[in-house]
Amino acid sequence: MHLMLPHMLKWIKNIGPGTLVAAAFIGPGTVTMCTIAGVQFGFTLLWAMVLSIVATVVLQEMAARVGIITQQGLAAVIKEQIKTPLLKKAALILILGAVVIGNAAYEAGNITGSALGLSAIFGEDYLAFYPIVIGVIAFGLLSLGNYKILERSLVALVLIMSISFLITAIITKPDLSAMFKGILIPTIPEKGTLIILGLVGTTVVPYNLFLHASLVKEKWTKSSDLSLARKDVLISIILGGVVSMAIIVSAASITGGSISNVIDLAKGLEPLYGSAAKYLLGIGLGAAGITSAITAPLAAAYVARSCFGWESTMKDIKFKAVWVFILVLGVLFSSLHFKPIEIITFAQIANGLLLPIVAIFLLWIVNKTAVLGVYKNTLVQNIFSIIIILITITLGTKGIISALT
Repeated sequence: MHLMLPHMLKWIKNIGPGTLVAAAFIGPGTVTMCTIAGVQFGFTLLWAMVLSIVATVVLQEMAARVGIITQQGLAAVIKEQIKTPLLKKAALILILGAVVIGNAAYEAGNITGSALGLSAIFGEDYLAFYPIVIGVIAFGLLSLGNYKILERSLVALVLIMSISFLITAIITKPDLSAMFKGILIPTIPEKGTLIILGLVGTTVVPYNLFLHASLVKEKWTKSSDLSLARKDVLISIILGGVVSMAIIVSAASITGGSISNVIDLAKGLEPLYGSAAKYLLGIGLGAAGITSAITAPLAAAYVARSCFGWESTMKDIKFKAVWVFILVLGVLFSSLHFKPIEIITFAQIANGLLLPIVAIFLLWIVNKTAVLGVYKNTLVQNIFSIIIILITITLGTKGIISALT
């Protein structure tokens, strides 16, 4: 026990950017998608979440490696490596446009989701004010301009969210043999393809690759830190995946009824498990929304900074202007109760286009000796990456088709 304690303390000290990535992908969209998957198909689609976790770990590790070895953001490295001026400009416009505009669209969903979580805890009387409260919390944490405080705050919120969803899954007393069958045996039920695409699409998030490459260099500066970064990625992403799976497991215990989001799930669980389910899920969704409401504007600001080569600090006025713009738009759309369908449709199209392109750019960068030297991709890493890129191209195509129809 005494021998384990120093290792545990060392791990807690070094935890960081990976947790922020997990915080970013477990937003209200992921919570809703996992709820629908559990209600409609029980444990059958748990394997799709396992696939998503593997894909996320592989891509995020590559992004982290680029950030640590080059000490630059991913967009800056891509800009540096494209020698043709026209191609360079086109790549930057594509990246900047899709990430900044896409994040503005998702921010409204993050804040609305978090507001729903608060309404489950405190009631719906003040629903109009919840988006402003969440916006103020996000603004307060971001305006500190201190990476360490931001990181610790998000780690705390992720832990609260994780515990809430895990306890909810445990109290539903799932059938363990059926659960492991769903995890280990891939099956695609009728009408399940779009839900599978949704589960992978809400976990493998393109803006997280830019966010991660920028965040690791705030924490680690030496190539010897790569092993710490890899552990951080592995533990954080797996934890995020387990939380997503816990939501699917909780939702699988519901039979019948119209359930399309986590608040419906809370109402469905209440007759069986009392008001505890409502509060646990409310806390979980509230924390999920706030973490994503912080990371989406932050990612947009990092991408803009990389693209334009701004001063390298979170307190830079232009950096602040980008995240304030994204946050204000999110609060505005959420407060005015715009139906974010059209906005999210646009964001889906942007992400559908961006994810395969970013993955290809990333694979190109991590194979360049001029960029990573001895830390470039191995053959096994390339095989995994190519498989994931093929999956993301399929996802992107299907996502665009489903968004347009």
